[in-house]
Amino acid sequence: MKLTGERLVETMTDAERSRAERVEAVLPALREAAAEADASAEFPEPHVDLLREAGLLGLVVPGRFGGLGGGLRDLAAATYAMGTACPSTALAYFFHNTSASRGLLPLEAIDAGLFSEDEEPTVRAFAERVLTRMAHGTWMANFASEEVKSSGANIAIATTARPAEGGWLLDGTKSFGCATGVADTYLVTARLEGTDDADGLALFLVPRTADGVKSRDPWNGLGMRASANHGITLTGVFVPSDQALTVAGAFMRMLQVSRGSFVGNQLAISATYLGAAQSVYDFAVDRLTRKTFADSGRPIASSPMHQVIIGEMTERLETAYLWIRRQLDLETSQPPLRPKPEVYRQWRIAKGDIAEACFQVAVDAFKACGTSAATMDGVIGRGLRDLAMGLVMTFPAERGRLEAAQMITNAKENELFASVRS
Repeated sequence: MKLTGERLVETMTDAERSRAERVEAVLPALREAAAEADASAEFPEPHVDLLREAGLLGLVVPGRFGGLGGGLRDLAAATYAMGTACPSTALAYFFHNTSASRGLLPLEAIDAGLFSEDEEPTVRAFAERVLTRMAHGTWMANFASEEVKSSGANIAIATTARPAEGGWLLDGTKSFGCATGVADTYLVTARLEGTDDADGLALFLVPRTADGVKSRDPWNGLGMRASANHGITLTGVFVPSDQALTVAGAFMRMLQVSRGSFVGNQLAISATYLGAAQSVYDFAVDRLTRKTFADSGRPIASSPMHQVIIGEMTERLETAYLWIRRQLDLETSQPPLRPKPEVYRQWRIAKGDIAEACFQVAVDAFKACGTSAATMDGVIGRGLRDLAMGLVMTFPAERGRLEAAQMITNAKENELFASVRS
């Protein structure tokens, strides 16, 4: 049987397929809960235990820490497959897995000699703590994004960490982060007090129930409504020193060893949207080929207008597959196919093109299936709203193309993060 994830990652190894079978096993439950989750705009909490019991919270954690030992190909296949069933859950699951990069990349940076002998024990201890927790079933919510904006970066960090006896006190607001109020632990990026550049960025492990942590009010989102992405406020939240990575410049040094798209896993968020687009496409084509015209008895899909739209849907879907598969090759092939700056530049273009192509699949499906399929709780209605969110996720296509052009013409790489005084 061909697994859902194999529609994206077509040449899985035996180990990858074994991990993908775990994902396949949870899809029926995700699909069954999707409509109600969207209507209520609440993350289905049973999904946490479902994914934990399947071992999937440790999907990309190496086996030596107790995880399944998967990589970016596994994560992309997983978020794609979940995206066909419940995009909100897939999105929240993606952000959980981004936390693993805060363990994997520091360890790679140590191996690359980017930390001194004095720094190494602290960096290694934090990295291994993150990975071990994930492997043993801790759901992590990764909080970086804030409402404060910087003209020179995609994500600006104004949340501060000030020294306290035995640790740090955090103050700030994180405007977006999936699994708010659901995850066991929040991984928070903050700026050390007194610093004003990216070398002052630090990482903190904050229990969801810690004093001073409060969920922001839920917002009435257009799509991805069940991803619990409304964010948190932190007021004097104490974090012990051993739950923090505050080595100066550690955050930026670990980014140096990523393969391309920021911390090396961003394409898996696009895989979520591609899975959702594939689901809409399959629904529309099935509907148009099964339903017939009353006068001729021929399938609705046989009309010239519908065939044009189906052709456009197919072309756009294949465009998204081509972009994401190429990026996956660039970020996983050994030896590397291209230098890191070229891989990064490719991602700046690919992310937006994938999002726009997926959204257009839903628009075409909406036009082709007509008013009888234009319901808020239907596959197309949910898909249209969910896929619209891809257009504004992290950065819009226009910014990605602009930055890619700047890299080409000016040989300039933009900084992803900025540290901003509030």
